[in-house]
Amino acid sequence: MGGSTIPPPHRCFSIRHPFAKAIVLAISIFMLGGLLLRSDTVDVRAVILKSATTAKEAFSSQRPLSTDDHGGWGEDVVTPVEQDSNHPANVVQAITFPNSSHSMTCDYDMERLKMWQEKYKLQDRFEYTKRYALPSRHATDRKSITKLHQKFLPDEVKVVDINKKYQAETCPTPLVVPVTKSPFPGTANASDFMFGVSTTYKRFTDPRTSPVNEWTYWLTDSKGSSNGGKLVLMLLGASEDELEDAYDRLTDVGIDVDVYQSDPDMKMAVRYLTLVPTLYNHPDRKDKKWLVTCDDDTFFPSFNALAEKFEEYDHERPMYIGTFSEDANNIARHGSQAFGGAGVFLSVPMAEIVTEKYDSCRSDQKVRESNSGWGPQGDILLRKCIYENSETKLTTLWDLWQLDLYGDPSGFYESGIKPLSLHHYRGGGWHIAHPWHYTKVAHLCGEDCTMQRFQTEDDFIIANGFSVAFYPSGIDFDLHQFERTFTSAPEDKGWNLDFKFGPQRPSLLRTGRKISWDLQESTINVDGSVSQVYVRKHDDPRWKMSNGSPMSKLDGIIELVWLPAT
Repeated sequence: MGGSTIPPPHRCFSIRHPFAKAIVLAISIFMLGGLLLRSDTVDVRAVILKSATTAKEAFSSQRPLSTDDHGGWGEDVVTPVEQDSNHPANVVQAITFPNSSHSMTCDYDMERLKMWQEKYKLQDRFEYTKRYALPSRHATDRKSITKLHQKFLPDEVKVVDINKKYQAETCPTPLVVPVTKSPFPGTANASDFMFGVSTTYKRFTDPRTSPVNEWTYWLTDSKGSSNGGKLVLMLLGASEDELEDAYDRLTDVGIDVDVYQSDPDMKMAVRYLTLVPTLYNHPDRKDKKWLVTCDDDTFFPSFNALAEKFEEYDHERPMYIGTFSEDANNIARHGSQAFGGAGVFLSVPMAEIVTEKYDSCRSDQKVRESNSGWGPQGDILLRKCIYENSETKLTTLWDLWQLDLYGDPSGFYESGIKPLSLHHYRGGGWHIAHPWHYTKVAHLCGEDCTMQRFQTEDDFIIANGFSVAFYPSGIDFDLHQFERTFTSAPEDKGWNLDFKFGPQRPSLLRTGRKISWDLQESTINVDGSVSQVYVRKHDDPRWKMSNGSPMSKLDGIIELVWLPAT
């Protein structure tokens, strides 16, 4: 598969030249300004879409880099115009939007590119694409996949050399992206919930495993104050100084927390069960409806939706709410129960029963019975305590996810679903993901647009906040099925995950039919825009042809900037 670009017809005034592009866009902006002067009620998004249609026609002879049977993505690329004695630094006027402090700029900030090159260990020459997106919020239901009537890549792939400088260019018309009018993370009210987490001070403070950023997302109003949720943190064998340090770190970002020492001599399963009476006996419990046990790598990406879902349940009766592992092996091994990493939600009356029976539920006999062959399990100990002392059974909430997955998790995160919890994203044998970065865009376009998918006319799919993927052979598969990029553990029988995921479509990894840039970082800018940095390495073993040759010889960065809705 090779990347030959169809050449444009001969013309003396090439739209590929930055000056020509500037003229075309200046005319469009002039026309936009005239329309705005004539009417106070002009639909800015409609005007931009009209400009996009004009730009599409002007660029109709230029096609995004494609692939064929002779090579891969990145075979034919374009180098931007360098700054030199013949081409001194030019200035392209930034495009501003009415009622917005943001402007689109497409210069080559070599200092920033060099920082990314060093941070992600990229080659000195790598592909760089900058694209703007403008969300358009509508009172509609969230869709798993939304088709856009624009191309993601309206021009050729650009390759930069980190040791050179380049002329600024005129930005393509932004992608106009319809999203639902979902609530923003900072508006969530978590006052009905109290959360209990047990971990170690080392995990809490290690930058690779610290949950502070994630907790800040779903336990604060995004402005440095609590959203009403209460956190009870148990630190295994921590000193007084460590307890105080943990408390200070969490309260400094606005989290309402109490920090306690847990007994290091207590068995892990019993420490987990102990969270329930600890929460129930807390003085703030009288104001709560739900007491929740979870792990330090449990993340709630849509707390507004979570709180709304729990309004459907009767908190005044004993309730035990959670979800299974996705892996049928784990259910067969450990039993039918709520798996704790996805979050276990107990109504206060249910927690009262567990607290009253706590001593008998943690007896040596019960601990032995909770050993499924992998040591005593806290989830089993809690289930046994509930089932043996009440008539309550588990209420399953399938939008909670344990994520007992190995390998590449992209088939899950690119599925377009709206999960209520995520787990096991810190690696250590499980998958690696960055949900705190994925959800930053929700501050701009609402909770629903995190992981929402947008398909462009040139066969790109943006899984918002997770990846930008290109399908060189087209999209001829069922996008409503999970792509089986992951495996179950420890024994993959091929059907282990089907009862929760449904049968999965075949993986496109190492087929030459897909190449993807994965989000590595996201930044909320001072003007309210959100910059997402997606990275692809040329030697990533996933992006190979079926014969084993790489789809690309170059590393790549896609910078996707989401503009605040006007």
